Parts: sequence; C-alpha cells; structure tokens
Amino acid sequence: MNKWYKKTAVGVLTLASAGLLMACSSGSNESGDSASSDSVSFWYMGDGNEQIQPILDDFTEETGITVDIQSIPWASAHDKLLTAVASGDGPDVVQMGTTWMAEFVDAGALQDISSYIETEDTLNSENFFEGSVATTKFDDTYYAVPWYTETRALYYRTDLLEEVGYSQAPKDWEELTDAAMKLSERGDNMYGFQVDSNDQSAAFMFARQNGSELFNEDKKPVFNEAPFVETVDYLNTFIQNGSSPKQDLGLDISQTFGGEGIVPMFISGPWMINSINDSTTDIEGKWATAVLPSGSENNLSNTGGANLAVFNGTENEENAVALIEFLSRPENQLAFFESSNSLPSATIAWEDEALSDPIIAVFGEQLENSESMPLIPEFERIAASYLEDWEEIYLGGADSQEKMDEFNAETENLLQ
Repeated sequence: MNKWYKKTAVGVLTLASAGLLMACSSGSNESGDSASSDSVSFWYMGDGNEQIQPILDDFTEETGITVDIQSIPWASAHDKLLTAVASGDGPDVVQMGTTWMAEFVDAGALQDISSYIETEDTLNSENFFEGSVATTKFDDTYYAVPWYTETRALYYRTDLLEEVGYSQAPKDWEELTDAAMKLSERGDNMYGFQVDSNDQSAAFMFARQNGSELFNEDKKPVFNEAPFVETVDYLNTFIQNGSSPKQDLGLDISQTFGGEGIVPMFISGPWMINSINDSTTDIEGKWATAVLPSGSENNLSNTGGANLAVFNGTENEENAVALIEFLSRPENQLAFFESSNSLPSATIAWEDEALSDPIIAVFGEQLENSESMPLIPEFERIAASYLEDWEEIYLGGADSQEKMDEFNAETENLLQ
C-alpha cells in the first residue's frame, strides 16, 4: 500500500501496529463462539433488520446457510468496528460505509477479495457504477463489493421556480444564484437555496465543479488555489446576500420545503424523497429533482452509500462470499430498494420500472457523473477542519484566502 493510503487515524493505526488484527475472528458471533459451517455472521448498519430480513430469509432458503445478523445503528457503528479490530471478535460479512473504507483497509480489517471479483459474474466490477467501484478498490486490490449507492441531486419547488421565471431547474451556477436571489425577494424570512454549512462534503463537491482537483498529482492539497477559494466565495455569497439562511432555521421539511416554501431549493440524497412525501401534504406535483447545476467545469456530485466486505481473518470465507454474491444480485438490490429506498449500485437494476419514477431516475442520471470524496483515511478529519475555517468566513467575516491558506497548511500537517 502506497504512502497515500498508509496514513490513518491514530486509533486504528495503533491497533494495526500492535498486531491485533491478526486475531480478527471471524466466523464468530457476538459471544466469540465459532460459527457452524452452515451459517454466516453479518453486521448490518441500521436500526433493526426489518428491511433486510426477508432477503436474508430467501438466501437461507436457497443455500441452506443461516444468517446470524446483528443490527448496529450508524451512530455507533464506527466505534463498534474499531472495537472489533482490537478484539478480533468481528463478523464474517460487514456493511461498510464508503467513507470508512480507506481507514479500515489501511488498518488491515478487510480481506482481499479480488479473486472473487474476477471469477464471480455477479461481483464483476463492470456491473456497478464506476464511482461506487472506486470506493472498493485500493492499490489495484478489491476489498468490497458495492451494495447500495447514493448521490446528491437538486430538490426544488417547480411552482415557485416558475413564479420567478424558471420553467425548469437552474442549469448552472449563474442560474442558481439568480433564481435563489429572486426567490428570496418574496418577502421577509424567505430564502432561495440552502447552503448547508454543516455538510462536510458540500464545499469539496462544488469545488470539483469549479475545476479543483482537491489534491494534486503529488497528493498535496490545493485548497488555497483559485478554484477552491472561488468556490468558498461563491457559497458564501448566498449567505451574505440573504438568499440562503445563515444558520439552521430549526424547522422540519414540511415547514421549509412545504407550504410557502421558505427554502425552495436544496441539495440532498434520495433519502429525502420519503421524508418529503411523508411530511408534506400540500405540494404533491409541485416539486421535483434535477441533476446538479454545472460549475465552470462540470456538475460532479458525491458518491456515497455502503459496501459489503469480508472481515479479515474469517474462517467462514466461502459462506461470507456467498452472502455478498446473493445480496449483490440486481433483483435483490431492487428488493432492498423497495424496502429501504436505498439505490441499487448495479447499473442493470436501473432498467427496472421500479426506478423509472422521474424523481428517482434523476439520481441514476447523476450517478453517471458522480465521484466519492477522496479515499484517504484522514479525509473526515480534513473535512471537519474545513468546517471550522468555513464558519469563521461565513459567520465571522474572515478573509477566505487567508483561511484557505491556513486550512491547506492544516491539511498538510494531517497528511504527514
């Protein structure tokens, strides 16, 4: 593994250095008992297993392999995984958030499954969105299979946009700025577009649209160069001119997006579809989704979601891969979509009529132009550091170039 991936969070690095990963179980359950040859243990991230259990039952019926599933809330999943790395008491199969992959690959927690990717038709990387595959592969080695994916698109109120002269969603940054300003002029406490100042990835996504590489070919950060600094200024303009709320309004989606449409445009993932449908009763047929407006270079969005990986050291490898293969089949990804609204990572699944709804289909279109955040162990800390500097800009009035110079230096220190 090259220098770019060898750096990691202190906690995981300490565990790896101590050699604790050599003991990773697996094939063991929570109590440490060895799993039988006709079973497989699976750590599933979520509050309960209702959405996935019927599919696991089908797996057992087909293979005779029972699944010992443990549901782990996302809020505690990262710490749970770190504990498993340290204790060696992990599962056979683990659901991994895409942004965690670099950290746990670097720590040696996930098994190389390249041979299965190359020989199992279902697992072939060509079956999945390129952006999703990128989150599974490090140094030409595959450590996971894409399970479900997500990306960001623009949500907007069609009726309110039409009132300010837009019969369709803004196509570029200039139109987004113009539409947001016109919408904010509807009256007091009205806005046009939500700049989510707590979103760790938003600025990096917009910066890519403006031509920023984020890191150059030497893996050095370029956050203080013009494409990134211009992006920070662009986002800050919405807040300073009043077309975006400066801080969280403390309102739910039915109040901000429904009704009068206090905030009629925002960027988010597919999970918001159900939230809008469940929380608003007065805007049916008055809202839509669209691919992101283009910056000076492109309209790249962020690829997220979750992968399926084999925990390193498992003694139950064949059953583990069998479960991953089953869950990766397009028909089973579609079944999981029906129960959870989690988008399939298998491209052929998008030919199914279940994904033909225009509001959902937009996310499939955006996935063709979407990339993951930088796949390095330090990125979450880098993103958190950015938010601190960003707050000083949009709330404190600090100079964006000076703060990005500081942020770039902070990032270089984190990468050393």
